[in-house]
Amino acid sequence: MSSQTRLTRAYKNAFRIKFTDSDKFILFSDCHRGDGSFADDFANNRNIYMHALNQYYKNDFQYIELGDGDELWENLFFKDIIEANKNVFLLLKKFYEKKKLHMIYGNHDMVYRNQEIVKKHFSEYFDTTAGKNLPLMPNLTFNEAIVLENTDTGQELFLTHGHQADFMNYVGWKFNRLFVRVLWKPLQVWGIKDPTSPAKNYLESLKIERRIKRWISENGNKITIVGHTHRPHFPKPSENLLNFFNDGSCVHPRNITGIEIENGKISLIKWLIDTNDDGVLQIVKEYIETPQKLSDYE
Repeated sequence: MSSQTRLTRAYKNAFRIKFTDSDKFILFSDCHRGDGSFADDFANNRNIYMHALNQYYKNDFQYIELGDGDELWENLFFKDIIEANKNVFLLLKKFYEKKKLHMIYGNHDMVYRNQEIVKKHFSEYFDTTAGKNLPLMPNLTFNEAIVLENTDTGQELFLTHGHQADFMNYVGWKFNRLFVRVLWKPLQVWGIKDPTSPAKNYLESLKIERRIKRWISENGNKITIVGHTHRPHFPKPSENLLNFFNDGSCVHPRNITGIEIENGKISLIKWLIDTNDDGVLQIVKEYIETPQKLSDYE
């Protein structure tokens, strides 16, 4: 099965969410939430991510995670991840309870294709204060793709992780997972890059992006938003480029990137730690690409 066939299948089987210009979404991907060890890339940005997510929750955004939320290649046990990131999951639970949490699986959390595994991991958690298990997100589901459909215009936004265009991280993901667990997690502590990751292989990233762009070109230039390569990408309508978007990742050095959809507009943003005029550290949001009207993308 080719990458084009895999992407088409993901689109046809996607979970559909209707929206209007009054709806607000924040799209993050590639958090790679880990166990808090030296090999945990997410740990450095956890506070930035938590602050950003809190702001989105307070401002009534829906949260969509485009895959690789949990690092299930390097970590054998999900309990290690939830223990290191319990505050994160409890915040996600707030979105879940408002029916504003939408999850997509990627290659690093491909096991979430299995609903029994999702149920096992997310049904409950141990609360140390209460001394017992409490409900977490018992009916949580993960999808391979989501299509946002504007009820007023009929415009569609195709959201998926993007690993469909990466044979070894889609078809051969179990081999890559074994490779990472056995060899590359210990070496990562010493700064050696994982060759299975397109995020750390520029030429491989370009190949994957070309395959996705080919699919977009052959399918009516449909707005397509992915993660996987960790390379933020945002075309402007005036540039007459293919409607290929990438929200980046939450494991960039010192910042996280994402895509906002609000008031019928789309933008590429980053959250980072900065200082104010008094030298006080603060977490701030900046636009990498300013809001553009979705209706201008044809």
